[in-house]
Amino acid sequence: MPVKPHEAEEEYFARLEFERKKKQADEQMKLVSEEEKEALQKAHYMHCPKCGLGLIEIEYKQVEIDECPNCKGFWIDADALDRLLVDTEKSGFLPSVLRIFKQ
Repeated sequence: MPVKPHEAEEEYFARLEFERKKKQADEQMKLVSEEEKEALQKAHYMHCPKCGLGLIEIEYKQVEIDECPNCKGFWIDADALDRLLVDTEKSGFLPSVLRIFKQ
């Protein structure tokens, strides 16, 4: 019978995977010129990373959230997520996910 890993263990390995992928992305971005970076930002800014359509900004509790009208995905900046989590408990799904990506 498989043993389910402890939550802290899952967070640890998810964090390692994130750090590995972030380091790889940082190395790739060092190779990209400033002009290419600007062109990439222009092409992708306010577009859904899943389906590519334009995002709609909505405001919730004085925080801007980007929503895709097509696939219904939503994206939120890290500082905005912090502001939303201020009033919530420090345990639960969102805080645990945030611990993985926080540095």
